[in-house]
Amino acid sequence: MSDLLSLSHVTKLYRQGGMLSRRHVTAVRDVSLRLGEEPEILSIVGESGSGKSTIAAMILGQTAPTSGILNFRGRPVAVHGKVERRAFMREVQPVLQNPFEAFNPLKKVDRYLFETARNFSPDGIRPSQADIERMADRALVHIGLTLAEVKGRFPHELSGGQLQRTAIARALIPQPRLLVADEPVSMVDASLRMAIVNLFSQLKKELGLSIIYITHDLATAYYISDRIIIMKKGEIVEEGGARAVLDNPQHPYSRALKEAVLSASPDMEPASLV
Repeated sequence: MSDLLSLSHVTKLYRQGGMLSRRHVTAVRDVSLRLGEEPEILSIVGESGSGKSTIAAMILGQTAPTSGILNFRGRPVAVHGKVERRAFMREVQPVLQNPFEAFNPLKKVDRYLFETARNFSPDGIRPSQADIERMADRALVHIGLTLAEVKGRFPHELSGGQLQRTAIARALIPQPRLLVADEPVSMVDASLRMAIVNLFSQLKKELGLSIIYITHDLATAYYISDRIIIMKKGEIVEEGGARAVLDNPQHPYSRALKEAVLSASPDMEPASLV
């Protein structure tokens, strides 16, 4: 079976100390991973500075690897032409950490949905306003909202949970194959986190989406993942089926992460990794 996404020995270095400096910091070191065509949720877990968000940025084509190969459907992610870039973004969409930063507070939320629908019309033909609204409403229904609920409203008129779901709906409009969700519940109220996490599982099943779920939250990763990768200081230290890895972690860092979750608040959902 061919790969939807593959990273082969990918390394990312950042220069420290200005343009003339020879000092570098290694954000990601020799990372390899793959997603097949079969829909799945792959979680990349680690603390701040582990390199997980750098991997997300490289998968989205926002930054290029220093070395290694990163392909989507057999083609390099690092595309530069406008037409190629748009074709890539039709299939790979981001869901960002902070929904309040994803929307201009002075711009109505529906304008973002309409612009995305206009730019990513499935047949490439400029759609009518009725078609645009239909595309936006269809995406919103998938995440439990309707266009009537968000039309004409500014970001501050929606709750954090509604705004994050609207951001997910916007990502669904192009009908992508892959969502890259970078800490998508960290800015959402704790009572709503599991609703968002459950939504990702639902989208995988209903739409055949693959999702890369970037998080420091081992509990939600355990709850929704098919596979999991645990990173420390830019390197993968453990990977495999989510339950196999988290029920019986082998690496000391993985065990430490699990113990930290188990020693947290007892009313955390899910409360334990058994």
